[in-house]
Amino acid sequence: MNALSELGPHSKLILPLLAAGLMLVEYLFHKVNHLDHHDARETAVSLFIAVGGKMVGFITAGAVLIPAMAVYQLRLFDIRLDNAWAWIALFVVVDFCYYVHHVAMHKVRWFWATHSVHHSPTRLNLSAAVRLGWGGHLTGGFLFYLPPIALGFSPAAVFGMLGLGLLYQFFLHLARAPHLGPLEWVLNTPRHHQVHHASNEGCLDRNFGGVLIVFDRLCGTFAEPPRHEPLRYGLVHAAPGANPVRVLFGVWADMVGRVRRAKGLKPRLRILFGAPD
Repeated sequence: MNALSELGPHSKLILPLLAAGLMLVEYLFHKVNHLDHHDARETAVSLFIAVGGKMVGFITAGAVLIPAMAVYQLRLFDIRLDNAWAWIALFVVVDFCYYVHHVAMHKVRWFWATHSVHHSPTRLNLSAAVRLGWGGHLTGGFLFYLPPIALGFSPAAVFGMLGLGLLYQFFLHLARAPHLGPLEWVLNTPRHHQVHHASNEGCLDRNFGGVLIVFDRLCGTFAEPPRHEPLRYGLVHAAPGANPVRVLFGVWADMVGRVRRAKGLKPRLRILFGAPD
């Protein structure tokens, strides 16, 4: 179920250490060159959230495993990954599922309450990549990946491919984004992801892709960086600061408060599953 387990018994330790090393290298490079891409308090909060998120993810793994295996028992086909085309199909299908999931995380307040944690840093760098909300399994994010399992791909293959895609996305958070030329027509790149994280009006809800950017181009959600204004990062209507509790649960608390004040079932459902502010 976990992509890291597919990479070897020691990968759960090696990969976090490698990520931490790359974050340190990026920080030192910017420090030496007097580039203002880091905030020490934000980085500390991101690392705290990342460590806690690993623990919460381990505890809640069953919330994914049990329904995924139940759906797999009812699969339509047995899709064996014994040829290149099957692997390509798995990659494209999972990346499309991620695109749909990512759109939902921005368009539905229930999912945004968790995903907003990732968009809260005001500086974009590799440490922001590991600032992820806790308990995404419990809010139903795994539901977006059940269709390929129902089709016939094994849960291990689907979530393993998803995990590899998330590893790729770690590098999308580079503070200084290189231009990758023609690859940017097909792949999601740091330049594209800077737009996604930006809170400029023309950048909101753009570039949702995981590894590929083609779904954004096909579905009309793609945007280039603005030419005549600097990118601004962070949440549009909130400034959670360096308090990890507020970062993790601020949007949840606001949503619960709105639900409690609303009168009737329909207004409450609209708050939970309508668009965020």
